[in-house]
Amino acid sequence: MDAKTYPVTRSDADWRARLTPEQYRVMRQHGTERAGTCALLHEKRPGTFSCAGCDSPLFVATRKFESGTGWPSFDTPVPGSVETSTDRSHGMVRTEVNCATCGSHLGHVFPDGPKPTGLRYCINGVALTFEPDAG
Repeated sequence: MDAKTYPVTRSDADWRARLTPEQYRVMRQHGTERAGTCALLHEKRPGTFSCAGCDSPLFVATRKFESGTGWPSFDTPVPGSVETSTDRSHGMVRTEVNCATCGSHLGHVFPDGPKPTGLRYCINGVALTFEPDAG
């Protein structure tokens, strides 16, 4: 991970204890889950998607849309919840999305989303938890 210090920091052992092996691979080693494998892909209830690493709210369900990619997609994050950086891995240039609170890798953002933002935050479902709205 980056040398940057985040509000939530944990030792590698603590991350491994908190996360499943798949979550650790994706969130701490910049991996990608297989497309179409996460139950949150089909989550349609009102609620909040949070970081599986630190529980910080990242996206609200009203900003989720079906992109056809096989990963949960959103057009807007919760203000201040994510940071982006340039990812030059795999022979391409992409914009990586990380949790602003713990630095965990979440996915990537692309400029092919719906209006009004035109953005598609393509997020690994294993990096998220979901809390439905009370009601």
